[in-house]
Order: sequence, then C-alpha cells, then structure tokens
Amino acid sequence: MSITTFISSFVAGDEGSIHVCKLDTDSGSLELINEHKDVENPFFIALGPGNKRLYSIHVPGGFGDAGQIAGFNTDLETGKLTRINAQSVHGGAACYVDVDATGKVVVAANYGSGDITSFPVNEDGSLEESASHFQHEGSSIDKGRQEGPHAHCIVVSPNNKHVYSSDLGLDKIMNYKLDAETATLTPNKQPFARTLPGAGPRHFTFHPCRDFAYGINEMHNSVTVFIYEPDTGSLLEQQTISTLPDDWEGTSHCADLKLTPDGRFLYGTNRGHDSLAIYSVGEDGLLTLVGIEPSLGRGPQNLAITPDGSLLVVANMPGNNVVTFRINPKTGELTHTGATYQIKSPSCIMLAV
Repeated sequence: MSITTFISSFVAGDEGSIHVCKLDTDSGSLELINEHKDVENPFFIALGPGNKRLYSIHVPGGFGDAGQIAGFNTDLETGKLTRINAQSVHGGAACYVDVDATGKVVVAANYGSGDITSFPVNEDGSLEESASHFQHEGSSIDKGRQEGPHAHCIVVSPNNKHVYSSDLGLDKIMNYKLDAETATLTPNKQPFARTLPGAGPRHFTFHPCRDFAYGINEMHNSVTVFIYEPDTGSLLEQQTISTLPDDWEGTSHCADLKLTPDGRFLYGTNRGHDSLAIYSVGEDGLLTLVGIEPSLGRGPQNLAITPDGSLLVVANMPGNNVVTFRINPKTGELTHTGATYQIKSPSCIMLAV
C-alpha cells in the first residue's frame, strides 16, 4: 500500500517547494513523484476534506515578512498541485494553517506578529479575504522570547465548534468559537487556558477517541495534558511531563506532537537532543514515558503517523532528511525502517488519508 505524502521544503525564493511522494507502508520508503515550486517559505501545510485541496504558508521574501495562505487543487496520482489563489494573513512569520471539517474555513497563525486569521473558502477552493482577525496581547516571564505574543499554531476541534491557538509568548492556549457558515471566530467563554510560566506552548492536538487534548511546550520541553469539554470548549490542565532525560543538561526545544489513531501512544519532538519522546496514554488521558528514541537527524520538526498506526514519519529540518520508523503496536517503541528521504529543510508532513 502507498500513501500520497506532501512534505514542505522550508526555503526562501525559488528553492522553496512542496515535495509530493508516495509512502510505501511496507518498506517505509518515500518516492518523489512531483515537486511543486510555486511557493516560498512553505513552513506549514494542511489538507482539506477528501484531500482535494492543499493550503500552504506562502511568504515571498524573508520569512518574517507579510505572509499569505495559498490554496492548491491536488492530483493524488500525479502529485500535481495547481494554484487556486492566495490571501494575506495580515501578519509576519506565518507558521501554521488548518482547515475545518466542512472545508469552508481556513485558519492561520502568525508567530512574528502574534495574531490569527480565519478565511471563508468558496466552492472552488479559493480563499476569500479574512472574515476574522485577532491580535493577541501581553507577554510572559522570558524577556528574550516572550516579550510579546507569538501565536505558534491554530487547530480546529474535532467537533468543528472551536479553534485553539497556542501562543508561545503568552503561555496561553487561546480559545475561540467557530461559526463554520460565516468562517468567523469569537472568543470563547473560557478565552484561554494557561500553561506553566515560561513553558512556551507550541503545538496542540486532540485525543482521537476521548475528550483529552495535549499541548507541547517548546521552551519547557514538556507535554501538558488537558481535559477537553467538547460543548463549551473549556480546557482543564491535568498533567505536565518532561520530554527529555532527567540527566540532560544541553539546550533543546520541542516542536510537534502526534497521537496514534487508536490514542494509545503519543510522540513529541526534541530539537537539540534530536530525539522523539514516546509516551503511553492511560484511560484517564495521562502520559507515562516509554522511552526516548534518536530521530536520526538534526532538529526533528514535524511528525506524521499512518492511519493504521504502523509508521511514524519525522521531518528533521536542519538535518535535511525525513526518516520513517516502525511503531511497535504493543509498546509504542520505535524501530527505524531503514528508509531515509533526503530533502532540504523539511518542515511539515501531511498524509493524504
């Protein structure tokens, strides 16, 4: 079996691109079938319902400049991407994009300017001008990195009622209601959930089977577990657990986290320690460390897991490679498949599933 896989190459100018590969689920190997170059600094990408469309960060010039979201029609067989249009994200260092379950809404986060935006999507996949825009405000305890807001992700909830944005600069998970018909966001009754001071929340995800949510903290090198209330959208912190060995004394920063489709295991990336933290997930949603496995490349940036839970794919961005691991279905432990794909500065992996 093969899965069409999109990998963004986070490079400026005409060297920036999106690689379209076939992932062989038996061998773990990736084979390039197309490379799309009509995109610059594509730090993050997202697929819409049915994988018919892909939306990408597009920042002409320097990454801190004013960014856009570009939409593409996809051909999963040939790997061809055809540009539909692009819209401004009204901020700098655009770093995350997500699509709601209806395919009618695209949301984006800007790290540099610390704000988020929502866009209506037309029937042909084109983006309209923004329907909502929120500028985060405040700071936190690290004056070097938390002098102001830095929205680092934006994620639509599984029931399509809420949108969450981890803000590294504020130590908050910002919480919004989503109206999918109008593509508008409004602050929720619980407008945010706090993390530990100086944690620097980065990416955020949901348990696939139960009402729990998980955030990875870039600066604190940890994962925080929340109880997630689907109707109100509220988050209640339950646990924060380290991603690093107790004796680690170097510099490391987390980036991404993913759960297996059955929700039994969670993985987080350590950039600096250059490893993957492996956790088992209890019935209560709490995490127990299983082990820490080398990522076989520098700076593991982003993860993807196949729908059957058999393979984990990691993009080592400064290491210029993508590595696949076999997941032990009983323990969650990782074993390198032997397959490594070379690509310049891989930053995001999306599987067409």
